[in-house]
Amino acid sequence: MAKSLDVIEMEQHAEEKDYVLEQVRRKGALLEFASDELKNDKEVVLEAVKNNPEALEFASDSLKMEREIVFESVSHVGWTYCYVKENLLNDKELLLAGLKITGQILYFANQQMRDDKEVVLEAVKNKGIIVKYASQRLKNDLEIGIAAMSQNKKCYEFLSDELKQKQEIVEILKKEK
Repeated sequence: MAKSLDVIEMEQHAEEKDYVLEQVRRKGALLEFASDELKNDKEVVLEAVKNNPEALEFASDSLKMEREIVFESVSHVGWTYCYVKENLLNDKELLLAGLKITGQILYFANQQMRDDKEVVLEAVKNKGIIVKYASQRLKNDLEIGIAAMSQNKKCYEFLSDELKQKQEIVEILKKEK
């Protein structure tokens, strides 16, 4: 596939901060073609992510550790939580911001967050089947079970055996959609 003019020009000017900054403000994904040095420049990366939250993918690993940049991305597209580095994995506010958009990212959360009721509740309200990745303790929580089942009855198989016997869960299972 032929490269677009934007890409060709970006590659030619990949080391020039002013040029790169101007380009990522208009088309954030062009960060991919910036120099490694500029992919590690907070100002450049933040502008790219503000334009296109998915541009976080092209940021340096050290900037994927910067909460401001990661929050800007995750709070808009959610799925970029998969790029979150170890230092941000216990940042509940960051995770909740992404879960409001896509519950699926609970998959990338650490064990501590998978055992946090507020976090798991937000995830299953958005995507019930993600209860599969909740802690065993929360797979036995009635409120979590009701929220998950109300969103998607298929998650029944991931609830604890004890919770499956609860009247409220059985009633949801019997209801027609």
